[in-house]
Order: sequence, then C-alpha cells, then structure tokens
Amino acid sequence: MSRNYQEDQTNEIEALDSIYCGDMQILETEPLHKFQIPIATEEFDKETQENGISCNLIFTYTPTYPDEAPNVEIDEPVNFEDGYEKRLLEHLQTSIEENMGMEMIFTLVSTAQEWLNERWDDFKQAKEDERERKLQEAEEAERKRFEGTRVTVETFMKWKTEFEESTGIAAKREKLSDGKKLTGRELFMRDTTLNDSDIKFLMEAGDSIESVKIDESLFQAIGDIDLDDEDDEDDEDWVPGDDD
Repeated sequence: MSRNYQEDQTNEIEALDSIYCGDMQILETEPLHKFQIPIATEEFDKETQENGISCNLIFTYTPTYPDEAPNVEIDEPVNFEDGYEKRLLEHLQTSIEENMGMEMIFTLVSTAQEWLNERWDDFKQAKEDERERKLQEAEEAERKRFEGTRVTVETFMKWKTEFEESTGIAAKREKLSDGKKLTGRELFMRDTTLNDSDIKFLMEAGDSIESVKIDESLFQAIGDIDLDDEDDEDDEDWVPGDDD
C-alpha cells in the first residue's frame, strides 16, 4: 500500500498550527502547502528589533514529503551576522537528512531555534570578553602610570642631559667652565651670602645686638668714596674695600 503524502502533509499542518497558534502563517495551499514560522532568541525585543536574533523559516512541501526533503528558506533575518543564513541552512540540512521519512517540521524549527540561541550566547560572551579585555587594559595602564619607568644609569643620565639642556643649566655650566677666571667683583656679586651682615649671624648664634661693638672710625671714610666712579665699575678685578 502506497503512502498518502497529501494526507500526511495535511495532518502535520494541523498539528503545527495548534503548536504555533497565532504565529504560523499559511502562505500557499496549491499546488503544495507553503507556510512560515517565526523564531527568535528569548531576549529578542520585537518592537525595537534589538537584544537578540530572529528570522522567519519558510517551508514548502515537496510532492513526496516526508520521504523527500522539504524546501527551507530564511526570510527577514534580524541581527544576523555575515554567514549566518548559510550556516543555519547547512545546519538544517543535516537535521533533514537525519529525519528523512518522518514528519520533521517541528524538529527543524526546534533545531533552528536552538541554533539561534547558541549564536546569541556566543555574541554575548564575545561582548563580555571584550569588556573584560578593555577593563584589564585600563587597569594595566593605571598600574604602569603609578609604577613609572624603572630608572637605570643610562636612563637617568639621558634625563639629566635633557633636563639641563632644557633649563639652560648646561649652557651656564659650559660658560663657567670655559677657563675664564672670575674677578673679585664677580665672585662677590655671585656670593649672595655676603649680603648678610655679621650682626645677623651673631644674633642667630645667640648674641644680643647690645654685645656687638662697632668701630665707628671704619665708616668715617665712606663719605670720601665716589660712588659714581665709572673706573671702579669697569675694573674687572675690583673688590669692595680694595682701593689701594
């Protein structure tokens, strides 16, 4: 007795309609049944089309289905990455070959649904891995910022040279070490400690100002000094108090 393929197909359509009530849509009935069933990952938002993956599976019976494979198409894929459609159809083809001779639409839908869930899990895991990678990079950069660069003799000497050149210290040192002997006036002008009087040092040592004896005769000749004498200013060897 030959198999009544049309009856088998009609019975399966009725069973599928009760399982996917409200979701399954009959597209054609002649010459053969053609229908679609939507699938999506659990977190998929139909309104925003975000947070998941979805598509419609379109099945078309062949004359001798289920002894012959049904035609399967993917329609309106959402958030599919490149290659997803081809990979899903290949995955379904494997399931078709395993179930040849039996009504298999429910099995194919379940297989496709599971495949979408796995791809979405892969996507979320990759996103989490990327977040962790960026976090580790930020932590590593922060650690290096506080740790600083390890100092060696070579790096210190390089820094020292660059620092002295940028601040002018190197030029000043070169100028001072060019073999020129400083005059008494230059030595006096450079030594700012001479600006402090003996009285200041005595007071710091604990002596009172009353204990300091000043020989006024040393200052009587000050009025005779010509402060505007240009010769003194031009004398490189001039030292205060040396007028002999």
